[in-house]
Amino acid sequence: MATLFAESQTDPDDEALSLMSAQVEAVALAGVEASHIWPELVRGMMCQSPSRMIGALRECGALYQILPEVAAIFGVPQLSDEPAQVDLGEHMLRALDEAALGNASLPVRFALLVMNIGKSDSPREHLPVHYKHVERGRPRIEALCARFEAPEDCKELALVALAECERVHRVSKMRAGPVAAMLERLGAFDAPERFRQLMTVCACDFCAHPGRSGQAYQKSALLDIAFEACTDADHAAEDQTMARAEAIARAFRSLRWSDA
Repeated sequence: MATLFAESQTDPDDEALSLMSAQVEAVALAGVEASHIWPELVRGMMCQSPSRMIGALRECGALYQILPEVAAIFGVPQLSDEPAQVDLGEHMLRALDEAALGNASLPVRFALLVMNIGKSDSPREHLPVHYKHVERGRPRIEALCARFEAPEDCKELALVALAECERVHRVSKMRAGPVAAMLERLGAFDAPERFRQLMTVCACDFCAHPGRSGQAYQKSALLDIAFEACTDADHAAEDQTMARAEAIARAFRSLRWSDA
C-alpha cells in the first residue's frame, strides 16, 4: 500500500493509514525477511513520489520496523541557510523527490535514503553539527545493506556519499590541489559512472534545502571544469596528481593550488 502511494499524486487518507497501522499492530511484519521487503522498497523508491512511500510507512509505524535507522533521523536538526536548521528526515524526503524529478538511478536514491543515518544519535550538545557521523554511519549502512541483500552498487555509492557529500559541498576553486586529490579519491578517472552518480546525489541533497529546488548545483559544475582540465594534463608526468593540480589551477585561473 505504501508503494502504491509513491506511484500516485495523492497522500494516504486516514482510512488507509488506519488499515496500515492495524496491520503493523497485528505484527504482520514479524518474521518477514528483509530481502523479501527489498523489492517493494525498490519499487517505491523508483516511483515519482518516493517520499510518499516513506512518509506512509512512518505514519503507520512500519518504518520503525523495516528501516529503524532511517526512522531515527526524523526530528534531528541539520544545518541549512534559511531557516538555519531543517529536520534531517524531512530533508531526506525532499532529496528523494528531487532525485525522482531527475529520473535518478536506484543507487542514487538509495544513497540519499541512508547516507545520513550516522547523524541520528549525534551528541545533543553538538547539534545541529554532527561530529564523527561518518564513523557511526559506515557500519550502519553496511549492516542495512547486508540485511536487505542490497546490490553492491547501491552499497558502494551510499558509502562514498556518506564520506564525501559534505566535502563536495565545500569544494573551492581556490584550492586546485585538494580538488585534484578529490577527483582521484572519488574515482572520476577510474569509475566515472559512480562519480557522476555521486554528483547527482550531491545535487539532490543541495536542492532539498528550502528555496533551492530546481537550482543549478555549482559545485558539480566546478568539478566538471576540473575534470575536463585534467584531460589536458601531462599523463607522462612522474607526479600525476601534481600535473592534474597544475592543469586545474590554470582552468580555475588561480595559482593557489597547493595543499596549504
